[in-house]
Amino acid sequence: MADDHGVDLLFEAAVAGGIPLIRPLRESLRGEPVRRVMGILNGTTNFILSKMSAEGADYGEALAEAQALGFAERDPTADVEGYDAGAKAAIIASIAFGARVVAGDVYHEGISGVTAADIAIADRLGYAVKLLGIAERADDGAIGVRVHPAMVPMSHPLASVRDSFNAVFVEGDAVGQLMFFGRGAGGFPTASAVLGDLIDAAVNLRRGTHAHPGRFAAARIASIGDSRAEYMLAIDVDDRPGVLHSVTGVFADNQVSIRAAEQEGAGDEARLVFITHVAREADVQATVAGLRNLDVVRRVGSLLRVVGD
Repeated sequence: MADDHGVDLLFEAAVAGGIPLIRPLRESLRGEPVRRVMGILNGTTNFILSKMSAEGADYGEALAEAQALGFAERDPTADVEGYDAGAKAAIIASIAFGARVVAGDVYHEGISGVTAADIAIADRLGYAVKLLGIAERADDGAIGVRVHPAMVPMSHPLASVRDSFNAVFVEGDAVGQLMFFGRGAGGFPTASAVLGDLIDAAVNLRRGTHAHPGRFAAARIASIGDSRAEYMLAIDVDDRPGVLHSVTGVFADNQVSIRAAEQEGAGDEARLVFITHVAREADVQATVAGLRNLDVVRRVGSLLRVVGD
């Protein structure tokens, strides 16, 4: 509608606050075949996960501190359950791929189920836990857009993004890897982005022109079940003979291959931690369902995808 009426539609502040992201995607990278954009798009969840990682705090404690400091709303659902990041991921996917993607197309999973124990295990294995928004185009043209907690290798730039900061990682065929980092929210950073749009609009109005918003083609949205990654899963089980055989049998039945495993015993209970080889999401979810049906399994922990290698 904006294009039909010859006016600007500018929304730099809609994603990542004061970080210049929309304009580079719309203009500087317009000719770049972007493969994937992933990032930390919500400062509230990054603050909470940073506190849990640095201090060993549980989720409830970290959330309460975020609320006391004004980083989290009284009702934090939109942030902690991934809805806010999901809406931003939809905008990013639309701009990066020229596709018509809306928030309802985004798979989202929040951080309320992530425990201090999950973060400690990830840290011991060399990973940081982050809530990531991911938009990627598959070889067949389908576009996958999702938000979920993920284990990021400590060597990856996103792993070092702390507190309420945002960062977005762009991967393209020609430019390779780019990262945009800074204040993703707050009055002054957001106002800076709005003012930049206002200046652009004023200049274009004076010249009698406008910025072309781009054409957004109908998109085929990939099912989350078809996505592929490595996974980390921790489960608490009875500590007795035959348990490991029963558990690994469920993985095998669903064609999920185990890359690494470790066991810690505590009385009559043991914790098993598995990292899989690259597997299909639907197969891993079937594995989790099968594990929950085993009598010897007391608790199935968070399922964390490994990304960023």
